[in-house]
Amino acid sequence: KAGLPMPRVYIVPSEVANAFATGRDPKHAVVAVTSGIMSSLSVDEIEGVLGHELAHIKNRDTLLSTIAATMAGTITMLASMARWAAMFGGLRGDDDDNGGGIFGFIFLAILAPIAALLLQLAISRTREYKADRDGAMISGKPLSLAHALRRMEAIAQNRPLSVGSPSVSNMFIVNPFRRDGITALLSTHPPIHKRIQRLEAMAK
Repeated sequence: KAGLPMPRVYIVPSEVANAFATGRDPKHAVVAVTSGIMSSLSVDEIEGVLGHELAHIKNRDTLLSTIAATMAGTITMLASMARWAAMFGGLRGDDDDNGGGIFGFIFLAILAPIAALLLQLAISRTREYKADRDGAMISGKPLSLAHALRRMEAIAQNRPLSVGSPSVSNMFIVNPFRRDGITALLSTHPPIHKRIQRLEAMAK
């Protein structure tokens, strides 16, 4: 149904119920699922999860997220360089504006990386919604994916991943790391309840 070459499939020995896809293009794609998924989800729910990951491969989301991260990183680096240049006199305001130009430039240099981060998050969340929708179409089981998301989210909340870096959370179908406060606000994933609502609407 996906119209893709068969990706390599790996099982990761972990009690955390999760999955991810990677690869620079559909011909070099990998889908990884944890052993926790195999023991926690039904066959239909696993099919829903695999459909989601195949949608990521079909939509080349790994490439898109890499480009977005690279652009955000470049903007942040340039903004940091500009901020230091302004602070140490590399850029000087006119005498008649009392340095207002410098402060304005520093302010812009601070806002630029924040804007880049928000754009990156928006792109990531949009791609997750699209992978949910397209994955449900591939598997033909939107409710199974919705049930899987609900179950995996509950497991992630009760047993968050204690190793690894949250910076890779965008790779997973459900964020496996602990989320609270600002971390939840800056999550690369849309809220689970909104993803489930969209899938349930598809099933009607």
